[in-house]
Amino acid sequence: MTRPLLLGCIADDFTGATDLANNLVRAGMQVVQTIGVPERAVGEVDAVVVALKSRTIAAADAVAQSLAALRWLRAQGCRQFYFKVCSTFDSTAEGNIGPVAEALMQELGTDFCCVTPAFPENARTVYKGHLFVGDVLLSESGMRNHPLTPMTDANLVRVLEAQTQGGVGLVEHAVVREGSEAIRARVAQLRGEGQRMAIVDAIANADLLALGRAIADAPLVVAGSGVAIGLPQNHGLRPSPAAAALPPAGGLRAVVSGSCSLATQQQVADFQRAGGAAYVLEPLQLAQRRESVIEAVLDWAQPRLAQGPVLVYSTATPDAVRGVQQHLGVQQAGTLVEHALAAIGRGLVERGVRQLVVAGGETSGAVVQALGVQQMRIGPQIDPGVPWCFAAATACGAELHLALKSGNFGSPDFFHKAFTVLQ
Repeated sequence: MTRPLLLGCIADDFTGATDLANNLVRAGMQVVQTIGVPERAVGEVDAVVVALKSRTIAAADAVAQSLAALRWLRAQGCRQFYFKVCSTFDSTAEGNIGPVAEALMQELGTDFCCVTPAFPENARTVYKGHLFVGDVLLSESGMRNHPLTPMTDANLVRVLEAQTQGGVGLVEHAVVREGSEAIRARVAQLRGEGQRMAIVDAIANADLLALGRAIADAPLVVAGSGVAIGLPQNHGLRPSPAAAALPPAGGLRAVVSGSCSLATQQQVADFQRAGGAAYVLEPLQLAQRRESVIEAVLDWAQPRLAQGPVLVYSTATPDAVRGVQQHLGVQQAGTLVEHALAAIGRGLVERGVRQLVVAGGETSGAVVQALGVQQMRIGPQIDPGVPWCFAAATACGAELHLALKSGNFGSPDFFHKAFTVLQ
């Protein structure tokens, strides 16, 4: 790679990785997202986002995978690193965010890093160290009922302290609004007090831009995707349509949805109200006859694809999800649906789908792995945090456009809007 790699990113799930890459592209960086740690260099780009599937695995495994990604990025000559976590700051009860962040800090030889999941454009703000989703605290949002990573505490200082060995401080909004120099001074104060991390308040894009300037020389930042809008400016980069250019789109269109978030429930309902063809997967039927259910779905989709996008979904309400989990177990229910949707996604591509939207972080990870996708070029934004990408599906011998949507992201008409944007 003759051009220096300006930023190396490690994301704890696949949709989060594209969310981050999207913001970097919007701010002027050319970005490639890889699926797992690459085996070779990826070409001349400004940033690489390594997408892991580490948010809900054992903490020790998450640490090992994240360190492997960091070492590969350092070998490419990168000097600044970004550990991308969810904008709702969720991980397992043992806390993969804290252990991974501390391991990365130790590997980089740094004694401090700033932390914030704020992304105001997607209604994620941090004030007085508390995370808000829209107008409500995280602990009062739909995340309190998340089937894998329920979040019942909005105080991020407290959440992070429970996951780490070192102290966690706070850079309050009164400091942030004074600008980058004030942020640097507060960081120096916290370091002097022996703190090792700090939650940073942010309620507007201006706050993220100020934080971006303040951490220009920091080896590591731990954040959602929001801070990404403030980093390209440190390298003299500005927004440019060329950064998001992808090949022309063609082929059949489909949506695969495994997310059970409120936002995705609304998107599924909107798609159906607009007359879209939709097929709901029943987990209990999958448990009894997985292969025949998958075959039935693909047989159903085949004649309908020529008429427009089709939707295959397992999206359900929290009560419905709990009912299935009681029958099958939490882990088995999730894995069963993920693997089925991955097989269906691959089957759709084998039948000519070349524009594929996938909703849900875990589902997206399973689908891209089933397709044999190794890296993706990041293109134009559909909604904040969700871009179109272009990738080779090596398992199917095809190239296609992919949109990997975090469950909580996107407007109610997202599924229809996505295909309009691509045209």
